[in-house]
Amino acid sequence: MASPDTSERPEAAAPPPAGAPLLAAAGLCYAYGGSSALRGVSLSVAEGEILTVTGPRGSGKTTLLRCLNGSLLPEKGEVTFAGLAVHTLPPRDRERLRRDRFGWVGTEPALVPELTAWENAALPLLLAGASSREARRTALEWLERLDVAACARKRPAALPQSERQRVAVARALVHRPQVLFADEPDAPLHSADRAQVLRALTTAARTHGVTVVLASLDAAVLRADATEDAAEDGAARPGHALADRTLTLLDGRPVPPGAASARSATPHREDGAACSLSV
Repeated sequence: MASPDTSERPEAAAPPPAGAPLLAAAGLCYAYGGSSALRGVSLSVAEGEILTVTGPRGSGKTTLLRCLNGSLLPEKGEVTFAGLAVHTLPPRDRERLRRDRFGWVGTEPALVPELTAWENAALPLLLAGASSREARRTALEWLERLDVAACARKRPAALPQSERQRVAVARALVHRPQVLFADEPDAPLHSADRAQVLRALTTAARTHGVTVVLASLDAAVLRADATEDAAEDGAARPGHALADRTLTLLDGRPVPPGAASARSATPHREDGAACSLSV
């Protein structure tokens, strides 16, 4: 296992002033080989808020999340986190920000096959220099919160896809990030498993005050009346959508909510997608 990183770490980001967003973007533009993926996207996310980004494949969801977390630099526009201009930071500082302040869950769990579930979940803490005992205790707590404690000693190959994805969520939350970016974590799952994984992710994040930016193909699951939300005491509360707000992308460009609703009633073209912000 790699030795702990003993380099100087950035101080914890100060909370934003009252009324200011924790995470914000203004006029983001990005292109791949001359093909535009983002065209002037702006958004803001309050501390503790869950924002979902929906839209068909190729609409710019992944590109947006990667610009927001600093792994891509926008060609135009800016990204701020707790008042810090992320897009102006040098690569080393952006890497530290992703390691210490952000969490990431992708479409595939990307677990280490030789490690057990708890060891995979504990990796961020172990790499940061935490003791094995403390890392194991914290990882087991998160596996319990995500209803996969029973698989703690199993390796990824012995787990179904939905449980591997929950282990990946535990790994992303184990170090208590301020923002969790989830890029279509439900994409490879069946509909029932999608709802369970998204519910577990959003409930765990909301209960612990983690801000979430979640990209998903399935807006219906996120808005379903039958979903559960977490009250301040952590208790399940039926009848609430999983997300607080939704941003819908089509062709990488924001459009009014009404226009997005009209477009959703017509078949999507394969060469593009749209963007609407519902508040």
